[in-house]
Amino acid sequence: MADGVPEPHNGWTFLTNHARVLASIADNHSARVRDIAARCRLTERAVQKIIVDLEQNGYLSHTRVGRVNRYSIDPDRVLRHPAEAGLTVASLLSVLVRDEDERRGFGDHVRPDT
Repeated sequence: MADGVPEPHNGWTFLTNHARVLASIADNHSARVRDIAARCRLTERAVQKIIVDLEQNGYLSHTRVGRVNRYSIDPDRVLRHPAEAGLTVASLLSVLVRDEDERRGFGDHVRPDT
């Protein structure tokens, strides 16, 4: 990482950057843009644009708590692509968050921050 800009990823991936940012926020509702960017391997500017997209389309909202943004995700919001008709944000995040927990070694245990 040079000058705070993550190295780009070459090739295709299964998840969009929007899904990665949403999953990162689901994991930490008070995450800083800087931390989300590092976790998702994106620039801070790219994360800011994605957050705006998600907010404008009703998937995400935030409130200011002191100097920190606290994000809220609408779990009942339906995914945008017609091929995912009926799938909600909650169903997407249930898979992504479970995967994160398994990678961290939590397995089927209750997440420590819930």
